[in-house]
Amino acid sequence: MNNQQQQGAALCSSLAGGIFVCLAAIGFSVKAVLVKLAYDYDVDAVSLLALRMAFSLPFFVLMLFAPQSGGGGDKPRFGEYLHMFGLGLLGYYLASYLDFLGLQYISAGLERMILFLYPTLVIVLSAIFLRRRISGREGVALILSYIGIGAVFFQQIVLDYSMQQERILGVVLVFISAVSYAVYLMGSGRLIVRFGATRFTAWAMITASIASLAQFAFDKEPGLPGFAAPVYGLALIMALVSTVFPSWLLAHGLKRIGASRSAMLGSIGPVSTCILAYFILDETLDLLQIAGFLLVLAGVLVVSVKSSASNPR
Repeated sequence: MNNQQQQGAALCSSLAGGIFVCLAAIGFSVKAVLVKLAYDYDVDAVSLLALRMAFSLPFFVLMLFAPQSGGGGDKPRFGEYLHMFGLGLLGYYLASYLDFLGLQYISAGLERMILFLYPTLVIVLSAIFLRRRISGREGVALILSYIGIGAVFFQQIVLDYSMQQERILGVVLVFISAVSYAVYLMGSGRLIVRFGATRFTAWAMITASIASLAQFAFDKEPGLPGFAAPVYGLALIMALVSTVFPSWLLAHGLKRIGASRSAMLGSIGPVSTCILAYFILDETLDLLQIAGFLLVLAGVLVVSVKSSASNPR
């Protein structure tokens, strides 16, 4: 292959990677809209999460046993498996459950903005528990992000008195969900190297799926659940479009374009949530919300691109 052909192949690979990352970000962000649509059919958070994970589980089992690269060195120890299962419970089961609960009370757009704060939460938690110094750049990013969230919070909760307490509860639940995911990210780095990214993700998702199904079994009456047909359809779409396929697309996109550019392109996710929620759920989108969203987006991009550039793996 000559030089021109190599450049052409690299360009095609880069273009494909960018498309993969964008599609993954949109897929992940569609979840909030699908959850809100499902709640119109009188389904609770426990049941909806169990349906989503039940439909996702076979695909992650296949992913676990599929040929893959990554991992290496000695065989992981028993304690590392326990650590991985614990992180799966924290980062995918607990975070998802709290997120689904929170979506009962707040808009899909606000939920996505709160979850999008997780890179800034990693910085704050690292400073508190790992005594890592916050740089000036990161400090500016934190200020921008939380001023933006404060603006949206003020508009949706302080100015609008209807269902005020419920909305505050929803914000708290989703914020704790974001904290749970940030802790998961902080604890997963070494284990991803040990197990490989694909195998680690598969194990974590399988753990979360089993926990979700167990919670459903203990929480509900014995017998087959009876939900409206659209609930099953929405849960299946959620499992495929917002769980399985985005995981695969993001992994392959990262291979092609790297973490820094993926972080930039991934910012399309919250944008797509707000747009879809506006057209599908009739959620409001005024100037104060847009300004707050842009501040959050700017702050998270500063953190994400800086962090990815310094640690491209």
